[in-house]
Amino acid sequence: MVKFGIGQSVKRVEDSRLLRGTGRYLDDIQLPQQCFAYFVRSPHAHAEMRKIDVTAASKAPGVLGVYTGADLNAAGLGGLPCMVPITNRDGSQMKMPPRPALAVGRVRFVGDAVAMIVAETHAAARDAAELVDIDWKPLPALGDMDSAIKPGATQIWDWTKTNDVFDWGCGDEAKTNEAFKKADRVVSIDFVNNRLVPNSMEPRGAIGEITPDGRYQLTASSQGGSGIRKALASYIFKCPENHIRVLTPDVGGGFGMKIFLYAEYVGVLFAASKLRRPVKWVPDRSEAFVADTHGRDHKTHAEMAIDKNGRFLGVRISVNANLGAYLSHYGPFIPTLLFAWTSTGCYDIQAAYCNVKGVYTNTAPVDAYRGAGRPEAAYFIERFVDKISRETGIAPDELRRRNFIKPEQFPYATQTGITIDVGQFAATMDKGLKAADWAGFAARRADAKKRGKLRGIGMSHYIEVCGGAPDETAQLRVDSEGGVTVLIGNQSNGQGHETAYAQIGAEKLGVPFEAVRVVQGDTDIVMHPGGTGGSRAASVGGGAIWFAGDRIIAKGKKIAAAAMETSDRDIEFKEGTFTVAGTDKSMSFQQVAAAAFNVAKLPKELSPGLDETANHTPIDGTYPNGCHVVEIEIDEATGVPDVVS
Repeated sequence: MVKFGIGQSVKRVEDSRLLRGTGRYLDDIQLPQQCFAYFVRSPHAHAEMRKIDVTAASKAPGVLGVYTGADLNAAGLGGLPCMVPITNRDGSQMKMPPRPALAVGRVRFVGDAVAMIVAETHAAARDAAELVDIDWKPLPALGDMDSAIKPGATQIWDWTKTNDVFDWGCGDEAKTNEAFKKADRVVSIDFVNNRLVPNSMEPRGAIGEITPDGRYQLTASSQGGSGIRKALASYIFKCPENHIRVLTPDVGGGFGMKIFLYAEYVGVLFAASKLRRPVKWVPDRSEAFVADTHGRDHKTHAEMAIDKNGRFLGVRISVNANLGAYLSHYGPFIPTLLFAWTSTGCYDIQAAYCNVKGVYTNTAPVDAYRGAGRPEAAYFIERFVDKISRETGIAPDELRRRNFIKPEQFPYATQTGITIDVGQFAATMDKGLKAADWAGFAARRADAKKRGKLRGIGMSHYIEVCGGAPDETAQLRVDSEGGVTVLIGNQSNGQGHETAYAQIGAEKLGVPFEAVRVVQGDTDIVMHPGGTGGSRAASVGGGAIWFAGDRIIAKGKKIAAAAMETSDRDIEFKEGTFTVAGTDKSMSFQQVAAAAFNVAKLPKELSPGLDETANHTPIDGTYPNGCHVVEIEIDEATGVPDVVS
């Protein structure tokens, strides 16, 4: 095994620069003639802008330009796209309103951007923002789904009769209804999966520039530039993709919310095109709270059909999902397919139907965050199983054991559309129970009672869908000394991609770990990157690196064969060495790399060098799963909880 290859202990490559403060995050970038943007945002959840006067702001000290939605419209810029439209149960398409980068005429959530100030300093831009005079006419606001779906509710979008976005279904409704007819018992549950606001260590920000050759250049704290570039080219500026370059330096966390195209990215590029200077925007925490996409915000009602032995026969799931005032990049995809796929968890449920209704409200748009749909599904099914345990009197571990998908049932096709390849759910639970000393809980609870404490224990299982589409492309460049540069579009947000990818490259090619360098974050260099999302970096990006390595080895065998005067069929490759089978004749990877640039001795059918590119398109996702057990104490007098194990 190659030292420091896959699975070996190694110090992270990126940590040296990050720990020494030499990382290059967005706010570290200071460009010549750089100026600063500040966005004027709506203080109202719903209001008409009867008039917006930017005259005073335009004349404020240091101000270079003030822009509104009318300016963007006049320039012919398009609106922010929703990339995943959903088809309703009746075959019609969901309602998808336009979303301008700067609102025109009406605002629909607190934080909706209405104007952009650009000034010599951030302070000057912020001061000038207070001089923008807007004549507001507040309108009734719908801050929650219950209000939005009531008959006669205020319409957030005038061209629709209701505030619904879509009415989507998954599974076999008729089969599920039949399962309920056979049930000995039906248990129901209602609960809320609350809205949350992401708070990455590094706030999201961007710099817009126009390059000397007239291209748009966006530097952003993102999770991958390809999707952002494509959206900018196709929907906003309506230009060829190679007219736009997206750069992503070091990124301090993302967890989903940094993968989308945002209004501010459009704004800084537009302003840069007008001023011919770099325009930088970095929010503070308060602005990020309203400017970034939010997550989750579901209300769920479900019913489980159960037989007399506690076996799950069928489940009906009904979800209302708050999408906010506009549809974000992948917004409709999260509460529908990404939720439904794992909504039956690790359990053998032979009938299931999931109905999800999207709702518009006067709140910030909702999109992917931390697992995107799958945590919501795990929360749903595990809470439900615990409630069924309480109502039936079957212990929570025993109820799960009776209903887990069994090893002999794999590959297992769920009723919601995925096929799980393998699992050992009962064995995983047993390991968790043993580690937590589940059997000894009663004694610990009795002891806690003597100390005035309430003690509880609980378990939860989860299953994920990870590593699926889109595909990923990796290019491996080999220099004449055998050094390897990996070019890949998966963008690290702190997960350690540079280290993991270097280990994969070292393992495959048998080169020293230190000889592998990883390049990310530049759409001019990396090829067709899928971006970071869905826990796909190692399985999809790593797969592309592995397959590119296969091609390098295949070419290397031909070069080694020519150098050692034999057939490439007789060349074996192992741990960085090309060997003529059955002999002691060999060449190191580094020697073959050098020979690859010796054009005079290279076989005529081969091009110089060892560079190779490979694409990996996964045929399915991966299905990681696990069991969590937690034990807490609550002080009876104060109600203060304490997680004890």
